[in-house]
Amino acid sequence: MYFKKTGFRVFFQHLFRSKCFLRKGCSLEKAARHFALSQFQRMNLVLNILLMLATFVFMEGFAWVTHKYIMHGVMWRWHASHHAPHKHWWERNDWFGIIFGITATALIVLGSEVASLQFLMWIGFGISLYGVGYFIFHDVIVHRRIKVKYQPRSAYMKRIMKAHYIHHKVHEREGAEAFGFLYAPKKYEAKTIRKVRKVGKA
Repeated sequence: MYFKKTGFRVFFQHLFRSKCFLRKGCSLEKAARHFALSQFQRMNLVLNILLMLATFVFMEGFAWVTHKYIMHGVMWRWHASHHAPHKHWWERNDWFGIIFGITATALIVLGSEVASLQFLMWIGFGISLYGVGYFIFHDVIVHRRIKVKYQPRSAYMKRIMKAHYIHHKVHEREGAEAFGFLYAPKKYEAKTIRKVRKVGKA
């Protein structure tokens, strides 16, 4: 298969099958030559990593659209559980994360098994990477579903956390704002909000 000849699998195949790697007299130079990837393989790996990162960036826009038009739209009956106060650990809103996780896993499996669809594996990696970022920011840092003693220090973290808290001021389907998760415009910085309030009072 094409995938078996490129990327990470080449490294691990060489690592475990290399006679040089197993032989005591093997020099570092010989080992380096054995593990070296061809120019095509290196370029292929770089392009795949770029695809993964591009997918990660794309997912923020996709999540914004999903949050605004699906979660606060036709699927509000799931998402409402996230806006309503409760004491139980499970929310119907968690089904969205499960669906995204299943989608990413399916893409990774399909891309790793079908040579012509290898790019899907890296898209799946990008979705998974975004999912990890979303979980850490949204579930752990903002909503503290896992108890941590974290206090934001950077302007970026303060801004996206402030934006999400503003989003949760509205507990209804309509009227919410700030639908992003890992990005928020500068208007959600505390100093910008204070300026707007001052202008409104003037």
